[in-house]
Amino acid sequence: MKVAITSMGQNMDSKVDPRFGRAKWFIVVDTVTNQHQVISNEQNLNAGQGAGIQAAENISRQGVKAVITGNCGPKAFKTLETAGIQIYCGADGTAAEALEKFKTGKIKQADNANVEGHWV
Repeated sequence: MKVAITSMGQNMDSKVDPRFGRAKWFIVVDTVTNQHQVISNEQNLNAGQGAGIQAAENISRQGVKAVITGNCGPKAFKTLETAGIQIYCGADGTAAEALEKFKTGKIKQADNANVEGHWV
């Protein structure tokens, strides 16, 4: 399964970015092989609006089945949900720690957005 983790940096030791739509990077990990790739989200860092939707669409194209992040707004949540992608909010620590919490069930799947739109 491919999982995307919002990240402040480009490696698994980087801190989880608490923002989904305006995260600087996404680390996409294959949970079977533990191989990962880094996807830039730079185009959405300063977007006036629609950052969450655009980020969700970009992640969807990567074949991701789950997103691990700190927070996810309503428009991004709906876009991810429509694409069949599970959302896990409340992640913190490093990307590696967040992935381990995901694998061991210590991060629960969200059933709705946990912040309002345009959360910064």
